[in-house]
Amino acid sequence: MRIISLVLSILLIGLSVSLPAQDKASKSIYHGGWIDLNKNGRMDVYENSAAPIDRRVDDLLSQMTLEEKTCQTATLYGYKRVLQDELPTPAWKNQIWKDGIANIDEHLNGWGAGSKSVYATDIRKHVWAMNETQRFFIEETRLGIPVDFTEEGLRGVAFPIATSFPSELGMGHTWDPELVREMGRITGGEARALGYTNVYAPTLDVSRDQRWGRIEDTYGEDPYLASRLGVEMVKGLQENHTVASTGKHFAVYSVGKGACEGEARTAPQVSPREIENLLLPTFKAAIKEGGMLGVMSSYNDYDGIPVTGSKYWLTERLRNDFGFRGYVVSDSAAVEYLYHKHAVAADMKDAVRQSIEAGLNVKTNFTRPDDFILPLRELVKEGKVSIKTLNDRVRDVLRVKFILGIFDHPYVADAAATERLVNSAEHQEAALRAARESIVLLKNDQNILPVTKEIKSIAVVGPNANDDSTARYRYGPSGGKGVTVLEGIRSKLGDRVKVNYAKGCEITDAHWPETEVLPEPLTREESSEIGKAVTAAEKSDLTVVVLGDSMKTVGESASRTSLDLPGRQLDLARAVQATGKPIIVVLINGRPMSINWINKYVPGIIEAWFPGAQAGTAIADVLFGDYNPGGKLTVTVPRTVGQIPFNFPTKPNAQWEGEKTRVNGALYYFGYGLSYTSFTYSNLRVSPLVQSLRGDVAVSVDVKNSGTREGDEVVQLYTRDLVSSVTTYEKNLRGFKRIRLLPGETKTVNFVLRPDDLALWDRSMHFVVEPGKFKVMIGSSSEDIRLHAEFEIVAAK
Repeated sequence: MRIISLVLSILLIGLSVSLPAQDKASKSIYHGGWIDLNKNGRMDVYENSAAPIDRRVDDLLSQMTLEEKTCQTATLYGYKRVLQDELPTPAWKNQIWKDGIANIDEHLNGWGAGSKSVYATDIRKHVWAMNETQRFFIEETRLGIPVDFTEEGLRGVAFPIATSFPSELGMGHTWDPELVREMGRITGGEARALGYTNVYAPTLDVSRDQRWGRIEDTYGEDPYLASRLGVEMVKGLQENHTVASTGKHFAVYSVGKGACEGEARTAPQVSPREIENLLLPTFKAAIKEGGMLGVMSSYNDYDGIPVTGSKYWLTERLRNDFGFRGYVVSDSAAVEYLYHKHAVAADMKDAVRQSIEAGLNVKTNFTRPDDFILPLRELVKEGKVSIKTLNDRVRDVLRVKFILGIFDHPYVADAAATERLVNSAEHQEAALRAARESIVLLKNDQNILPVTKEIKSIAVVGPNANDDSTARYRYGPSGGKGVTVLEGIRSKLGDRVKVNYAKGCEITDAHWPETEVLPEPLTREESSEIGKAVTAAEKSDLTVVVLGDSMKTVGESASRTSLDLPGRQLDLARAVQATGKPIIVVLINGRPMSINWINKYVPGIIEAWFPGAQAGTAIADVLFGDYNPGGKLTVTVPRTVGQIPFNFPTKPNAQWEGEKTRVNGALYYFGYGLSYTSFTYSNLRVSPLVQSLRGDVAVSVDVKNSGTREGDEVVQLYTRDLVSSVTTYEKNLRGFKRIRLLPGETKTVNFVLRPDDLALWDRSMHFVVEPGKFKVMIGSSSEDIRLHAEFEIVAAK
């Protein structure tokens, strides 16, 4: 709550604070408690903060011209994307946005060509520049409609100087809803303090194919877990209407053919019932439970109909079924794809008509907003788009701006307070907690972990050992220095321990990815670099090998045809292991990797995902026992890419492991993760054992820390419908709690199964609870079930 209070204080200081001296004399629109946005000398309903929002929207809409309304249906990309000006210029009075604009995206956020701008690198100057940009729309447009400043925020707000959190996949592995909400609070608070009012997060797609490049931007492969965490992220971002949360990508985005990305984002391979069971629950929950104010429509089609041109998806499902009351923004070029990729529109004008009638509110692309606004004006004048449809689309945009309070408090009033808030020590501590909680212990043979601090020497090798580049991201903080694993270990051990470092190899080799299908021998230089790592290992008591991904091998438009370690990384691991010295592997990566050889021959394996700027500190804490890892997998790790699709949840025997002609079983299953301590489960209670269709079922279990260290356990509850009208999944995750226990301590963990937790889509595609017996299973992973019981649901007599 301290974050929210500070943000409100930054925003709510008197409006005059942010007005330049010359404007105070010349502008008379700023009054105590209201702004004369239309400059008519009186308080209109839409200018009255005490008026109901719907009345304010209707009042403003009634005053708007066609030109002003259509300007609220497009995005203007910020500096060095489409805008070529850091600040408003006189020429803006001749641009299409002289009549306003729906939103400005990524303005002065320091990404790409705009990275050198002083307004992106100096927080106080940034705040001033964002205020000046907003001032143009307040003071220089007829009705003074403020702009919604949109920004990315999957790992923290996308600004050079901001708090850096783990990737969304890493956050998923914390299984910690409260922590995810705190991340949302921090991200939203920093965004608003920097002048951004709408954050494009969370990603609500469920990843079902480990090859997919954007798996790192999801919470994992299970819809229940992703729904619970997604709702908390939305609530954290939108707490006290700090910013709007815009979830992405609606709908059926994450299951493209062959997991392909880039220009191949079409032809999802999924059945209608799987869509309902797997891909829509996250969006439904974020809207119904979280009140999410934004949705990004996806590029892809489903069953031949592009989502961004589909009334079924954008109106019937999103608004009518889920009750969405915010505004829909297109993913970049999704409108243009209607004609030049999907070929369901004859030209851009036809694409505009289809998308606006389908339910799209705001078109986004790295092109001028004129491309959408001008054809839309023609369509309205020609009667091909009704004024009612246009009004409905604009009404949604205005409603969100009123909810966020931008009409009443359009400026950031205290740049010094912003500077104190963004990436503060308190926020960095929360990010460090997140990095620690996201780490999963995959293997710990003979208790090689944790490593004693009394060790005399240690080698730290590998391409990710001294590289912090994964802490900087297109959809999160893009600047700043992260702590590397090498730095974290050196800081932890100090001068008393000799630390020997060698890179060993790059993430990829020169001809990757072709070398995945056409292997090449090691070059002389590659052999030499691996040799340096071997020498470091031979001189040390133990070696930590840090392997994985870079932003070159995973991410948007970076799907793969293999799940093996890229490049020469496996050669490096084998060479170090051959020294006979103890070895531990740390993975810093964005997708599951088929580390079969490492799993067999390396005694200690730590999975860290992309932990953010605090990576090295968190990993060192785990390596040396100052933090006991408690993360659990939210993805299945296959042995080979040839097993795909291989995921959770799954239908009965769909992943049967008895074939003699193929590799069977996963390396690691959903929900798996070890600890430095042990936990025992007992006293499972289910009440009542017989319940009506609309009743709740209470489940409780006692969990004891039976080891010698304090530690976290993620208690997982799964259900199975034993007899049903349609085939259902073998296990359905329907509850989880991360708990911390002292040695010898016991806690009772309580769950409540509600009717929706037991419902299915029947043969008529109705979402119903069917009478019958259900099995409830409690355990430490989807494969490590410790206790189970049954209960029955009966129809009312």
